[in-house]
Order: sequence, then C-alpha cells, then structure tokens
Amino acid sequence: MRAAPLAVTALAAALLLTGCSSDSSGSGGDDSPAASPGNGTTCRIGAMDVEVGPANVAPAAGDTGNIPVTLTNQSAECTLDGFPGVDLNATDSSASLSPAEGTKSTKLTLAKGTAATFTLTYTRGEAGAKASLDVKTLNIALPGAGTTKSYKWSYGPVQGRSDNAGDPNASVSAFSPVGD
Repeated sequence: MRAAPLAVTALAAALLLTGCSSDSSGSGGDDSPAASPGNGTTCRIGAMDVEVGPANVAPAAGDTGNIPVTLTNQSAECTLDGFPGVDLNATDSSASLSPAEGTKSTKLTLAKGTAATFTLTYTRGEAGAKASLDVKTLNIALPGAGTTKSYKWSYGPVQGRSDNAGDPNASVSAFSPVGD
C-alpha cells in the first residue's frame, strides 16, 4: 500500500512545478518569455517580426480604414491569449483602443517562423478638428507582456466618438493565424 502515497506525493510535486514561471525578472516588463501555467510561454513583441500594413487607408474624413498588423514569431514556441494592446499617440495625448464590438479573443500558439495577424480599424477625422486625434505613432503590445513597440502613423487623424478626440473611433480585431 506504499505505492499510493508515493504516487500522490509525485503528483503534488508535478502540479507545483507546473505553476513555476520562467520569467526571472518578476516585473513583466522585460521581453523574456514568461511561462503561463498550462499555456506554454507568452509571446513577446521583441521576439516578433512586426509588419504594419499595407493599409486600406481611409481617404477622407468620415471614411473607414483598415490596417493589418502581422506578427511573425522569431523565437521559441509561444502563445497569444487575449487581444493586442494598441495605443494611438498624438503630440500631447494618447488613447488605448478596445476590441471591436462583439469580437471574442482567440488563443493561438505560434511555432518559430509562424505568423498571426490582427486588424486595426479606424474612422478618419478632419485635420485640425477638435474632435480628431492627430496621431503620430502607434504602440503595440502583446497580451500578458509588459513591453511595447512604437511605429510611425501615416494614416491621418482619427475621428473621436461623440466629438471626443480622447475616445477615438477605432478598434482592434482578435488575432488570427496566417496561412493554412
């Protein structure tokens, strides 16, 4: 009957080890992979080749544009679980984007060399208008990671909801796999 207590002890030890993290900094602000219990490692923006665009640019105020963002994993297998974090930055203000209404997040595991994409959708604002956010840069973060990368924004001002430039009429989609 000694086999049962040993099996329980071994199972308990295995469960405890499963909860350990490989993120040695503990801050979440670095770009080293972080273990997520049962989920593999969290993808980090610094381990990705990021391509913003080519865009379907909104040509005039009131028009809608779409900007695809493709992330290709350049490191060990990792997981995207949640929505991308996207901030639009103007000279003296910034705004964080929410997921598109009704969108559900997906969990994707990316092997080295595989890619995922998401789309940023926005309504172009009128240049110089109080209700438009004159965006200069776009910051992208991955879910569960503490770092961001900044990219130049060249798609014109973004219209605010209810004439509030601090609440841009823009959103992000869920991640989807690229290719087969």
